[in-house]
Amino acid sequence: MKRLITVAVLISGSSISLHAQEMSYGETEFLNSCAPCHGSGGRGDGPLAAELRSAPTDLTRLAEKNGEEFPYRRVMATIDGRYVVPGHGERDMPVWGQQFLLSDKRLYGPDDGPVVTQERIHELATFIESLQR
Repeated sequence: MKRLITVAVLISGSSISLHAQEMSYGETEFLNSCAPCHGSGGRGDGPLAAELRSAPTDLTRLAEKNGEEFPYRRVMATIDGRYVVPGHGERDMPVWGQQFLLSDKRLYGPDDGPVVTQERIHELATFIESLQR
């Protein structure tokens, strides 16, 4: 009996440490969609960065460049395609909001798809905020 209790304690302790290592949805989305260009740490040093016409933004310094305030709405608008820098020509970054929306509408339908897409973008922006130095 004592041995079973010890095993149960070890198993429950393991599950706690495994749970603590799980990634947030925003981090998972970042690694899948953003890291190839921006790098896993968001510094603009991803494996595809050298292939782009202009270097990807260092996402860890967005707050620093905005008076120490994270530009949350602008980040969301950049991800979903509403924010384009005038004079920079076409953007290298994919309009993730449109790409997310196409797949989300297929999976969740025309009414729920946009809600899921908005949440994905929110989670992604929140993760990017966590990268600030």
